[in-house]
Amino acid sequence: MSSFQQLKIFSGTANPELSQEIAQNIGVPLGQAVIRRFSDGEIFVEIDENVRGMDVFVIQPTCTPVNEHLVELLIMIDALKRASADRITAVIPYYGYARQDRKVQPRTPITSKLIADMLTAAGANRLLAMDLHAGQIQGFFNIPFDHLYATPIFLEYLMQEKDTQDLVVVSPDAGGTERARAYAKRLNAELAIIDKRRTSANQSEVMHLIGDVKDKRALIVDDIVDTAGTLTQGAKAIMDQGAKSIFAIGTHGVLSGPAVQRINQSPLETLLVSNTIPVGEKIKECNKIKVLSVGPILSEAIRRIHTGESVSSLFV
Repeated sequence: MSSFQQLKIFSGTANPELSQEIAQNIGVPLGQAVIRRFSDGEIFVEIDENVRGMDVFVIQPTCTPVNEHLVELLIMIDALKRASADRITAVIPYYGYARQDRKVQPRTPITSKLIADMLTAAGANRLLAMDLHAGQIQGFFNIPFDHLYATPIFLEYLMQEKDTQDLVVVSPDAGGTERARAYAKRLNAELAIIDKRRTSANQSEVMHLIGDVKDKRALIVDDIVDTAGTLTQGAKAIMDQGAKSIFAIGTHGVLSGPAVQRINQSPLETLLVSNTIPVGEKIKECNKIKVLSVGPILSEAIRRIHTGESVSSLFV
């Protein structure tokens, strides 16, 4: 405990369970702060302890309601900056607006860059995030950015709980090929890719499958499961090609709209998600969803940042 006297961990309202787990792993109490709303919805934050000269970490995924949690994070950072915290690290397990990382049509925003500017302007000195939708988002920041991966948590579970014989790892689209290849390499599995054509936001149509899945166990690997349209259409296409069984990984279980219903009706055996986003209520509606905690990885990264050790060596 003595080595962490200058370390403070604060939690927003988005995922207090994960924040509490991280604080317990490190061995420090969660920082005391009051977060409330005025009658018109304005957010008010008051830091209830001394943070002058402290190394402060604020844990807040920008999940649903995205804008509420984002503004809450910005206000917490501003409050800590004005309270003279020495360094403020925004820990964002799920980085909202990450899918708007480039102009896909004329006259559209690059919202990921806008969010980066807002976080920096609020007073964040460092960013810590997990499984970004696009790695180039790190380049939107002019402050240090540590990008973590949930891969070790999922791989450990797969090796202990799943039969990985005759396994083929499937990327749900061309953009996720690198992610799927990383899993295939570590699991000594084959690789397949779904050729997907997206007609509009949250809607996609599977065209065809590149690779052989016949008589194999298929593992779909994705970073975000939102409405689960891409995932369940891909699962159906894989089963149509003769796969024996199919399960999936999605680091961030957004699970909005008809996601749970689609998963229940799909040929998926299991969907593994992490607790970067709280999905407690969704599990009650779908027994195919299993949640793994990324608390140990985030805890170790925070400890290493605080003590000045290498974070990248976590994944080497």
